[in-house]
Amino acid sequence: MMARSDEHSPRPVGRYVLYGELASGGMATVHFGRLSGPVGFSRTVAIKRLHPHFAKDPEFVTMFLDEARLCGRIRHPNVVPTLDVVTTQGEIFIVMEYVAGEALSKLMKAATAKNVLMPPKVAATIMSSVLHGLHAAHQTKDEHGRELGIVHRDVSPQNILVGADGAARVLDFGVAKAAGRMQTTREGQLKGKIAYMPPEQLSGAPVTKQIDIYAASVVLWEALTGRRLFDGETEAIVLARAIEGCIDPPSNHNAFLEPAIDGVVLRGLARDPAMRFTTAREMALALEQTIGLASPSEVGEWVEMVAGDELHRRAQTIAEIEVASLTAPTAEPKIGLGKQPVVAEPHSQVSSISVSRPAISLVPPRRVSAAKIMVTIFALLALIGGGLGALAMRDVLAGPRQAEPNRFEGAPKREIAMIGPATAAGKAAKEPVAPVVTRVVPPPPPVAKKQQPQCDPPYTIDPATGRKKYKMECLH
Repeated sequence: MMARSDEHSPRPVGRYVLYGELASGGMATVHFGRLSGPVGFSRTVAIKRLHPHFAKDPEFVTMFLDEARLCGRIRHPNVVPTLDVVTTQGEIFIVMEYVAGEALSKLMKAATAKNVLMPPKVAATIMSSVLHGLHAAHQTKDEHGRELGIVHRDVSPQNILVGADGAARVLDFGVAKAAGRMQTTREGQLKGKIAYMPPEQLSGAPVTKQIDIYAASVVLWEALTGRRLFDGETEAIVLARAIEGCIDPPSNHNAFLEPAIDGVVLRGLARDPAMRFTTAREMALALEQTIGLASPSEVGEWVEMVAGDELHRRAQTIAEIEVASLTAPTAEPKIGLGKQPVVAEPHSQVSSISVSRPAISLVPPRRVSAAKIMVTIFALLALIGGGLGALAMRDVLAGPRQAEPNRFEGAPKREIAMIGPATAAGKAAKEPVAPVVTRVVPPPPPVAKKQQPQCDPPYTIDPATGRKKYKMECLH
């Protein structure tokens, strides 16, 4: 294994550069990532990396690719989208949109530590967004217009991301049920977290979208009360309590709740699936009509109040990554990514990762004479057209401008204060903004076409075991 100092070194991954860890789970690790394209185009992303020891297992590889395909089909602002899939050096990476926010599970824990409860309208807004995202997933169709029958199966606070922009997003469809998946669940297997499973799922009944509605209702109950619905020291205890299904109205644990909210929550938690809301959207509308919604700014202020320090630390890291991506190719990025703490969620496994120190991803531009550069600029301006070309030429001759400054686990029962964003003392400092750097990047050299792999079929069959082994070169 390489030294720890190398594990967080910037690493090229296709068109992207992989940086330090953002979060880690049992199957994969999410990293900060950066896309640097032509003409100065760049974008910060989140890159999900399958743990290396899973990357050699066909079952985990297919599960990982299934997640990418499903998220690529779901198009909704309340679902974290998949932007790209990269395979390189025997590893698989899912490129996702980076969201400046925090997992709902961590927000709930932070609120408990501060001895405050989430305002009901904030909780309703977050879960209404989640339900709308789930509804979009349930309705997603394939290329032929056929519903895929997607069921998330792992709706939990860990898989809900609440942004500083006030929007909540569903993520991690790794164990989702859907038509056309390459990897299927074996009989008797339970996918998801027991504390959020309805009785029919625990008993092995067929999985339907009703289990997502039930799980979302459990999360809503916990967000409103600040405690776990089905808690226990072991999974066996949690399982027994979930099967028993003894549920108090949330207003019994939060004096700030109106009794009307109990009806919405308890309907979503009905033991009989037929008694629950027909669709996730129906429950979302019921929430909106019963409680009302907070504005995006109110939700964002709540997130800042309970998790502002962590968000600002991440913003600083991203600012350093952005600056490092613009430095000379021979310069070592001076960013302390190796000091990033990795916090594993419950039922997660944190794995250390060994990667070799890569070469810097930026290619130094060839020396080009000033005369050639000016000839190229005038040719481009002629294509742009008279007025726009003249304005652009004026800016070129004037030289570069100076960058302007830019301006939960259940806690013991105790007295809890309801504090909203407006009453939070003080405001955290605004995130630093990296200076704007403009430079000319030459086009990349032509790349020879690679011979297409033989992917019909995309697998081989082990004569000893009869198991399919998928060809890594066919998983692009």
